[in-house]
Amino acid sequence: MSRFSNLDLGLVVRGHGRHYIIEDADGKRLVCHPRGKKSDAVVGDQVRFAESGDEGVIEAVEPRRNLLFRQDEWKTKSFAANLDQMLVLVAVEPVFSESQLARALIAAESAGIRMAIALNKTDLPGTDGARERLAPYKAMGLTVFDVALKADRDGSRATLTPWLQDQRSFVLGPSGTGKSTLINLLVKDAQAQVGEISQALNSGRHTTTTTQWYWTDDTRTTALIDSPGFQQFGLGQIAAADLWRFMPDLREHADCRFANCSHIHEPSCGVRAAVDQGLISASRYRIYGEILEELQRKSW
Repeated sequence: MSRFSNLDLGLVVRGHGRHYIIEDADGKRLVCHPRGKKSDAVVGDQVRFAESGDEGVIEAVEPRRNLLFRQDEWKTKSFAANLDQMLVLVAVEPVFSESQLARALIAAESAGIRMAIALNKTDLPGTDGARERLAPYKAMGLTVFDVALKADRDGSRATLTPWLQDQRSFVLGPSGTGKSTLINLLVKDAQAQVGEISQALNSGRHTTTTTQWYWTDDTRTTALIDSPGFQQFGLGQIAAADLWRFMPDLREHADCRFANCSHIHEPSCGVRAAVDQGLISASRYRIYGEILEELQRKSW
């Protein structure tokens, strides 16, 4: 038993620097700070905390079920934990990056997080082309929802709500795909929640750069977690030799002569044969090669 087990248990719903908003079992929220200099809690974490006046002190982070990482030019950093599923929002316009989509799905697969894709703006011309680009993902068994969040609010809500119900869902999408529209459609008083938390953190200017936890209703059973922009997911936790295991279309055809096949140059490779036969899309295989090269460079 942890020496902190007698302390209150709280949920991290937002953080900025060394300031966190913690929600207790009754739904009360307060600002907390970690003890010491290290600050490694992320949104979605369960933490043990002690109240101290109007604020609190985080004493320990409980063990996590899963953890997502993002990366930039300089470093990889964790940013969300204990998720049930991920909804990737893309749109007919602007045209989405398949590389970013693939990386997000690999991150979720490696963390054991269920995934689905929502294609927004399906009322626009070009919808058939976008659906065609997503066909390899449907063929892998991924759920792909068609929505028009502005043109058909009620229909879109009815399409997505059953999948989201009673789950902790991480929602992400490139700028311009309608993610803010989605959050406002599904979350009661979403802007008010952001404003209240920003005021508590005194960080209003950071409202568009911080991961945010939303309850969709007063029962606090269904949550959406929003991280602005389309995160460049950190995949450094994956060994280069294991990358193919987190790409279901490659995994399905990895019947190769060599057990340690890289699926790049070895003879009698089931993956390369499947690409040649059109069973794995050329773009997916190209993305695999690009990420594999990145991971191999980092392992040196």
